[in-house]
Amino acid sequence: MINHNGELTAANTPLFSSQNRGFLFGDAVFETIRYGQEHLHFWEDHYFRLMAAMRVFRMHIPMAFTPEFLEQECLRVVQAQSATAPSWRIRLTVFRADGGTYLPTSKEVGYVIEAKPLENTGYTAKETYNVEVFKDYYVQKSMLSNLKSTNKALNVIGSIFMQEQGFDNGILVNDDKEVVEFLNGNLFIVADGVLRTPPLSSGCLDGIMRKQIIRMAKKRGISCMEEKISPFDLQQVQEVFMVNSIVGVQPVSSYRRTNYENSLGLQLQQALNDSVSSTPDA
Repeated sequence: MINHNGELTAANTPLFSSQNRGFLFGDAVFETIRYGQEHLHFWEDHYFRLMAAMRVFRMHIPMAFTPEFLEQECLRVVQAQSATAPSWRIRLTVFRADGGTYLPTSKEVGYVIEAKPLENTGYTAKETYNVEVFKDYYVQKSMLSNLKSTNKALNVIGSIFMQEQGFDNGILVNDDKEVVEFLNGNLFIVADGVLRTPPLSSGCLDGIMRKQIIRMAKKRGISCMEEKISPFDLQQVQEVFMVNSIVGVQPVSSYRRTNYENSLGLQLQQALNDSVSSTPDA
């Protein structure tokens, strides 16, 4: 089942015309949220990021779009599923109403919420995870790159390339050849006990899990810095890991001829699992 503008319907039900602006122009924003332990993980952060993206896209935000309303709309989709699962991957997409070319004729919006089952109750990482830098195209250093919109051509092309080359993920760089993020998550490195991640000014996604890891690290007295990272730095550090809202923390095994440890990454993964199992929206 999916939720289309408040109406629950079968997942194979046709929803859009060929004039849908998300399809035509990528004129849509979305959130990917994990549901488990009977609540949406870090819902408040997801909600405020969605509202910020809608404002940047100059979409009209309906008065009904309160945190409580959208949370319940997401929960309705999970509750309507015929199957059972320990956790769910929820995608909430907001798109502008049909009409216009590059210049829309309306600022009104619609939404679709869907849920897909996950196999594990908690955040779980793969034991081996090999990555490479994707150099064919670059991330632009702008606020638009910080937003989660449906314009993901770079991520799609990069993901196909990495699969063809036998890698588990790819690392994106910007026009200044600075490391930005992974194809599907934010990037952290550990060097001499210090945690580092690219700043938002580099063009990386303003990730929800990125925010949680920074909070958890500082709470545990781990030095955490947002600063520029070069591809060369990746071969001089003890750990590299990817974070996103579904996996949590995924330590990297190797990059080129460099093999990594995973002690801090797994420590933060455990802290993350503890936080969502004990206190919703921690």
